[in-house]
Parts: sequence; C-alpha cells; structure tokens
Amino acid sequence: MSKNVISDVLFEVADAIERGEFAKKLRIGLTTLGSEHGEENLMNGARLAKSGLFDIVLIGDKRESDEFEVVEVADEEEMHAKMAELLDSGFIDACVTMHHNFPIGVSTVGRVITPGRGREMIIATTTGTSATNRIEAMVRNAIAGIATAKSIGIEKPSVGILNVDGSRQVEKILKELQSNGYEIDFAESVRADGGCVMRGNDLIVGAPDIMVTDTLTGNLLMKVFSSFNTGGDYEAQGFGYGPGVGEAYDRKILIVSRASGAPVIANALKYAYEVSVGGVSERARTEFANAKSAKLDELISNVVNKESKPAEEVVAPNREVVTAQINGIDVMELEDAVQVLWKNGTYAESGMGCAGPIILVNEDKYDSAKETLIKSGYTAN
Repeated sequence: MSKNVISDVLFEVADAIERGEFAKKLRIGLTTLGSEHGEENLMNGARLAKSGLFDIVLIGDKRESDEFEVVEVADEEEMHAKMAELLDSGFIDACVTMHHNFPIGVSTVGRVITPGRGREMIIATTTGTSATNRIEAMVRNAIAGIATAKSIGIEKPSVGILNVDGSRQVEKILKELQSNGYEIDFAESVRADGGCVMRGNDLIVGAPDIMVTDTLTGNLLMKVFSSFNTGGDYEAQGFGYGPGVGEAYDRKILIVSRASGAPVIANALKYAYEVSVGGVSERARTEFANAKSAKLDELISNVVNKESKPAEEVVAPNREVVTAQINGIDVMELEDAVQVLWKNGTYAESGMGCAGPIILVNEDKYDSAKETLIKSGYTAN
C-alpha cells in the first residue's frame, strides 16, 4: 500500500480517537463462484489479503467459516444481484468479482508490476467502454487513470500514451487540455527520441505511472503481464483489472479474471481497499469536472465531427522523389494528412517507419509541408 494511503488511514484513526469514537472498518466483498481454479483459490487469495485494516465478506456458496463472513447465494446470477444490493445498501464498500457488465462510460483501471524494473504501473483501461468513439474513449481513459492513481496516493501521476491507433490524436487533445488549464504531467519515453507516446520498451520498464490505451489492448496487456511466467493459464502477478471508473459512477466494483490466481485476488482486495479509502469515485468526478472546464467536450466534439465529414477527393500533384520523412502523424489520420498536402500542391506519400506512421516528401518541400501539417492539426511539432 502507498505511504500516502497509510498516512491518511492513521490520521483518520487519530481523529476518531480524539472524538471518542472509531472510524468504521471497511468491508470488501469477494464473489466466490466462477473461477477456473476453484473456490479454494479464491479463499487462499482472501487469506493472503487478511489485514486489520478491512474485513472481507464472501459472496457465494454456503460454508462454515471462522475466517470470514459469508453471504450465501445459489448461483452466479444471484451472486451478482446480491453484490449490487450489498454495495448499494452500504453493507460492503467495494467488491472484487470475476465478471460485471458496466454501462457505457465506465471502464476498469488495471494495475500491474512491470518485469523490467519491478515497478507498478496503471493501465487505463482494461475492461468496459469509456465511449463508443475510440479517441474519446482513450482520452476519458486517461482521466479515469489519473483519478485512480490519485486515489491510491500518487498525487502527480505521469501519463504515457501507448503507440496504438489514435495515440497521436489523443496526445493532441490531452496537451490542449493541459494548455487550457487541466493539470496533467506527461511521462517521457525511455527511448532516445523521448516523448509521451510510449513504445514497447516503456511497457516493460513501466516508464509512466499511467499507460493510456484502448480497452481491448489494455485487457491483453493485463493477461500478458499477469501470466507471462506461468504458461498463461494462471495469473500470478499484479492487482487485477481494477475498479470501474466513470464520470458519475459510484459503485466500487473491481474485476479479476477467471484465470486469476490467489496472489492476484489478494492484491485486488487490497486495491479495492485503497481506492475506497482514497475516494476514487469522488476523485473521478473532480477530474472530469476539471477537464470539462478545460474544454474537454469541445475538443472531443471537434474530433467526432471531423471523423463524420465525407472525404474530399483530391488529385495528387506530379510525382516527386520523396526521401524526407515527417513523424508524429496518427495512423488513423495518415491518408487524410497526405490529402491535405496534395491539396496544397505538395506531393507526398504515406509510409510506416520503425517508430510508427510517417509521411514522405521531397527534401526541398520538408519545411513547408511540416508547417502545413502543423497548421492543419495533424502533428504537434
């Protein structure tokens, strides 16, 4: 657990003692049906997580247990209904479960231990969908990641954007939010060319505190980081797929996989405690409100409207020898950027370099082409 969270808990206890009362001990739920490794695996995870800081409530089959309180259910359907009931009534403060259908606008923020340096890294996000538009979803994933990082005691988390489709557009929006007053600290790649768009090497070493990506890629990364040294059928490392976070979402439901082993279950329960103490839902409301004040909705609307416009047919200028390359173009905008240069009388071709998408132009046209792309919003520098 982070030092800041421990400090907050100790201050809370001290205040309660001064008032002659004690702070409520948090209850963290754990659903126990559906694991590929059986209920005993989940029980072992609960035993590993046992602590004086919070109580664990099992939701599943009837069992006699001197270790944990048990809420009995007949099957998985009843189990998830009971979980929701216990959360909404306040009987439990958060719950770790193996499956949950989140509404659109809510996705889970995972947490792994990277193999290169043994460093913790947040992956935003890993299940659920923050928005139906890919770019909007990744921007919202970044904000959800920041809220989650702050809830576990990282007050100024560094943000990196994984080099996947849409990353450059996400970078532009996040940097515009920053220039409009939204507080965001960008990570720097460990590779020589630097920047906040992260490469595979940055995943291995955990270059940022928060790695922003699309949910499907994030889900895949969680599985690889959790089980790369076990053969794939047993997730042995990390903290699971994390809490569902959205702009106005209150239930603290944390996801693990049906393949998650006892160590991951234990860490997920501790993660649930940390985000509960740190007020992840309240943090998310604050972060999204601050982002909206920095014109989040307007910036996203510009992207969505741009994507909906029909492509204009442009005839290519006369072919030229093209050897100068312009980097920093998002792959999803690559052909549009070429069309913009053609329209301005510059012959250009698209390509793929070792660091990502590129546009090739004649050496003599490089400066003017770069300026055109900057003005048109296809590259930041």
